[in-house]
Amino acid sequence: MKAIIVERFGGAERLKFGEFPKPQLQEHEILVEIQCTSVNPVDWKIREGLLSKVFPTRFPYIPGWDASGIVVECGAKTKKFKKGDRIFSYCRKSEVHEGTYAEYISIEEKHVALMPSSLSFAEAAAIPLVGLTAWQSLFDIGNLKANQTILIVGGSGGVGSMAIQFAKHAGATVYTTASQVHHAYVKKLGAEKVIDYQKDNVQEKIKEWEPEGVDVILDLVGGHALQECYLLVKKHGRLISIVEKPAVFQHIHTDYAFGTPSGQELQKIATLIDQGKIVPPKISILSLEKAAEAQEEVKAGHTEGKIVLAVKNQP
Repeated sequence: MKAIIVERFGGAERLKFGEFPKPQLQEHEILVEIQCTSVNPVDWKIREGLLSKVFPTRFPYIPGWDASGIVVECGAKTKKFKKGDRIFSYCRKSEVHEGTYAEYISIEEKHVALMPSSLSFAEAAAIPLVGLTAWQSLFDIGNLKANQTILIVGGSGGVGSMAIQFAKHAGATVYTTASQVHHAYVKKLGAEKVIDYQKDNVQEKIKEWEPEGVDVILDLVGGHALQECYLLVKKHGRLISIVEKPAVFQHIHTDYAFGTPSGQELQKIATLIDQGKIVPPKISILSLEKAAEAQEEVKAGHTEGKIVLAVKNQP
């Protein structure tokens, strides 16, 4: 099958278009003909070897963990899906080897959900990793409730695009940070107030709006932005980062979140989308052969929404 292949750690030039063996189907897996995949920051971090201690890598490997596609074969012990089903999935495996920048992938049935019927393959491919990361951070870890307040640090990317909507749908008051060019986008998604981190003081703005601090902070940036957050959480509130493990801090709960595959939670997200309560992130579409260009753009850190790679020709 055609795929993007990485033979050793390094820069974007390590991404090569070539041939790779088609996956072998296991009894609890389904084989998916991938229509689209999407690019996430974790993709370039793995490629550069920055996460080799976290995610074992077997070379040569295919990058990518998001997929939308069509079921072409079902393992002997699968029950939920049939040939021809349109599905999407967060396809992370126990080692980095067979990814989604390819024509096919085999994936455990429990990680798969039916695609929202209202979406294209390109739109659906943008959702699994960021959607599950946002959902699990806010609700499984952050325990976000109606009438609470939340600050989402870095709201215009993929996880932020979903987190803003989930928090708004849950009945929370949503604040976020974004550069000025992205303000209209995050407000459209449901952010009540937006801080331009390039010119405004984030701490001053939050203290002006919420003198006692916010109930929950979801940090999507890390570094200095995370350091600013510790004094902005209400006593006994929660600070969650998806970038780095927060320090232990007096009177607040701190957690690190890394989204895990879950077909069950992904199906809940699909239902909200088909009900018109949530929309997919804004997407730009490139061909699979332009994976290197796409990863470099994501690495630059200014993407609004998601970059999708079309594995099959998309309208």
